[in-house]
Amino acid sequence: MLLGAARYLAETRNFDGTAVFIFQPAEEGLGGARAMLADGLFERFPCDEVYGLHNDPSLDHGAVTVFGGPAMAGADFFDIAIRGRGGHGAMPHSAKDPIVAASALVQAVQSIVSRNVNPHHAAVVSITQLHAGSAYNVIPDDAHLAGTIRGFSDEARCLMRDRLRAICAGIAATFDVEVEADVRDIFSVLVNSHEHADIVARVAGEVVGGENVSTAPSPKTGSEDFADMLQAKPGAYFWLGHKGTTPVHNPHFVFDDDILPVGASVFARLVETRLALSPDV
Repeated sequence: MLLGAARYLAETRNFDGTAVFIFQPAEEGLGGARAMLADGLFERFPCDEVYGLHNDPSLDHGAVTVFGGPAMAGADFFDIAIRGRGGHGAMPHSAKDPIVAASALVQAVQSIVSRNVNPHHAAVVSITQLHAGSAYNVIPDDAHLAGTIRGFSDEARCLMRDRLRAICAGIAATFDVEVEADVRDIFSVLVNSHEHADIVARVAGEVVGGENVSTAPSPKTGSEDFADMLQAKPGAYFWLGHKGTTPVHNPHFVFDDDILPVGASVFARLVETRLALSPDV
């Protein structure tokens, strides 16, 4: 979509100014946006505002959703190492079982959102990995857990980090094992400028029809490191619907090529609208 918009604008030149096209690598939790910003992206290529989009199979083909304010959650990733003492599965009293500790830890972290976070604030803590052992009759020495924290405010995210670390310390004391938690800030909260979200809505309406544009706030607990771009420059991130109901991040997902010209057109019209030619040109 972005390449198509760039090609069209390069050929037509129906705008006055400079449009910068950012092809960012390493979006999926690897810090591509932060690396580009640290490398002086906006010092080398000055911008007044920035825009981005994501495809969304939960929307109708060609439909656009955009709204001001927090739009996607900030996220942390964490790894938890539990070190106990292995032993024979038939003689658990001689071991310090990291699997029992890990099981208790999985259950305990479920209380963070339900009992610590303000219920008016959307938040998520998910354990997504648990690795331990390799035999039927051997209690292993260690276990490893990993997962993610999501929230729409830095305050809530800080609270969840602190509670996760405190629970780890409590599990260590309860089960007489060592527990080490490594919690890493990966994505900032994505906050759209209300002004620029309105601009996207208006421009998208010219492309797909106003009836196909939604501005109703519907924040997503997914995360996107375009959030860091928006911390550096005002702008907006929006979603474009396409055919199919299989969600993204799914092995059965199939991209709808028919939305490529739609997304390219929205990007191109944003440039032509924001860098409009003077009437006498």
